[in-house]
Amino acid sequence: MRVAKALKQSINTRNLAESGLVSSKQCGIHPHLDKTVQRHLQSTWAQPFHKPTLEAFHQLKLEGVFAADVPFILDSGCGTGNSTHWLAEKFPRHIVIGADRSSARLAKSGVSSSFYRHANLVLIRAELATLWRLMLNDGHLPEKHFLLYPNPCPKPGHLLRRWHAHPVFPQLLSLGGEIEMRCNWEVYALEFARAVSFATGARVSTKKIQPDTGMTPFERKYLEREQALYAVTVPTKITQAFRLSLAGG
Repeated sequence: MRVAKALKQSINTRNLAESGLVSSKQCGIHPHLDKTVQRHLQSTWAQPFHKPTLEAFHQLKLEGVFAADVPFILDSGCGTGNSTHWLAEKFPRHIVIGADRSSARLAKSGVSSSFYRHANLVLIRAELATLWRLMLNDGHLPEKHFLLYPNPCPKPGHLLRRWHAHPVFPQLLSLGGEIEMRCNWEVYALEFARAVSFATGARVSTKKIQPDTGMTPFERKYLEREQALYAVTVPTKITQAFRLSLAGG
């Protein structure tokens, strides 16, 4: 009985440590990544805008969130808004916009509608591919753009669901600012860096990170379990140059 009990505890400890790790048959960069990014660069994605996001974006403008003299930071896929609150405290002179499509997640921060504002913090319910294109079209460009622990979509057949292989990827890069993507799947980080390098011609790499404190609940959980974390940072000068190249400038 003691042996069985010890074995059960060992298994539970192992399962806890491995909880949140990405499981996938894909062990390296997807073989179709380059040609997928190339296809997106050579075509214009014209999917209709998400109507509720159009309305949320209109409210952002009505509320003066994009005031010319106040820089803003974008926290895309903010989930409960925990990371947005963290960023708003760290950057008190910026407007910090957290956007997520899930009303259930945003409700955990007390957001019961598509728009919430307090001091320099803004939370909105929005579909990101639409929001990014609307911001870009209107020339509202973030100073910094965070993509914190996006859904890894780990099945090889789901490549197009990853942001770096999604049709909106050229607009994501053009929207610019300094982009920081964090994840706990090395393959995703390697692919993101590869896609940015392929699209821009600039050298962008992946690095392992060990933050002192987690910016998101996911990051805190991964840190507690001593899991490897990865980040890809794309400097503003690279996104600016890419935007100009697409505009023919």
